[in-house]
Amino acid sequence: MLFSSASKKYILFLFLLIGTQPALSQNYERLRNKMVRDQIVARGITHRSTLQAMRTVERHLFVDSQLANKAYEDNPLPIGHGQTISQPFIVAYMTSLVEPRPHFRILEIGTGSGYQAAVLAEIADSVFTMEIIPELGEIAEKRLEALGYENVRVIVGDGYRGLPEKAPFHAIVVTAGAEHIPPPLLEQLAEGGKMIIPVGSQFAVQYLILIEKKKGRITTKNMMPVRFVPFTR
Repeated sequence: MLFSSASKKYILFLFLLIGTQPALSQNYERLRNKMVRDQIVARGITHRSTLQAMRTVERHLFVDSQLANKAYEDNPLPIGHGQTISQPFIVAYMTSLVEPRPHFRILEIGTGSGYQAAVLAEIADSVFTMEIIPELGEIAEKRLEALGYENVRVIVGDGYRGLPEKAPFHAIVVTAGAEHIPPPLLEQLAEGGKMIIPVGSQFAVQYLILIEKKKGRITTKNMMPVRFVPFTR
């Protein structure tokens, strides 16, 4: 596979950052633990696997080097192409709502930086993540590969249609605001499975909706108002 100059530059940065001095790595670890304590546990998230994944995944490796010192703050950050890496609390919240388990096969729509996929991959058996912007998908794939996430597969394509050849999925996590719930994703959700998706216009309030499939029936529950970049097709 050929990589753009921007991708090559990022990959070089990634390898350099992975090999940072022990003192710097320990500082990031302290910031990460503080992030989990102050931003996530303090807001009521108790799902143990989610908390452990958030303590483990090095968020500073999923943003531009100039933003690494802001990686553990309570904010989304830009990753280029008009996209963002979600606020840590939102990543943890969405993860905890689908209650991933070690045997799970999970579909993520909206790879972005790859951070949410990495968090899910710390818990689940396999994660399939779709990104419609080729440049972001390419960088995320190399980043996840360099970090050793062998159980993540990045697919560049239209997430609205999902990934029927790998369905059904125990959980589906959508990280872009959709105007409605895509019917193909409902079809690909396994019996007993859960999906979390932000729904609403980009110009109005979006709500995170938790969807469950039980005995072939779909139930939905509005969880909280949010603001996500729009679902792109």
